[in-house]
Amino acid sequence: MVRVLEEYAKNNNVPIMQKDGIEFMCHYIKSHNIKSILEIGTAIGYSAINMALISKDIKVTTIERNDKMYKKKKKNIHKFNLDNQIQIIYDDALNTNINDKYDLIFIDAAKSQYIKFFEKYKHNLNTNGVIITDNLSFHGMVEDESKTHNRNTKQMIRKIRKYIDFLKNNNEYITEFYEVGDGISITKKS
Repeated sequence: MVRVLEEYAKNNNVPIMQKDGIEFMCHYIKSHNIKSILEIGTAIGYSAINMALISKDIKVTTIERNDKMYKKKKKNIHKFNLDNQIQIIYDDALNTNINDKYDLIFIDAAKSQYIKFFEKYKHNLNTNGVIITDNLSFHGMVEDESKTHNRNTKQMIRKIRKYIDFLKNNNEYITEFYEVGDGISITKKS
């Protein structure tokens, strides 16, 4: 049934995680016994649904600011009978205040805001929690900027590179980078 979401995303140009990226993240969640997840950036709920389907013990809190995506995601979560596992917050993640702690924080929203998301939500990590970030390759453009001639995309690519440098030079955290999906990082407290 998740294929229905993949088809919808493909037909409507909705960005979702690449298949091998979501599989990699779900495997990580299973193998590290992750139970509480905060997702920043939701779109149609593809990632949240995949994560919640791993186990009935998993609780996902997800933030989405786009009204159309929020409504679509809400319907999708209901179709998968995951209303009790996935809590949706309809707001801008930079304006939302959350006090709960999570085993995993998943950043997959506005690429230009990645550092701000990291700084804002790192305090919501459990002691041994991790922050997973997607789209660090951005369709290969981060490694090869010549793949785009669009000015806005070039600016976004520079911000993704700045975020990667931020992770690499952050003394509080250790980050591992994976060439899977569209480029994924896993960050833990050092």
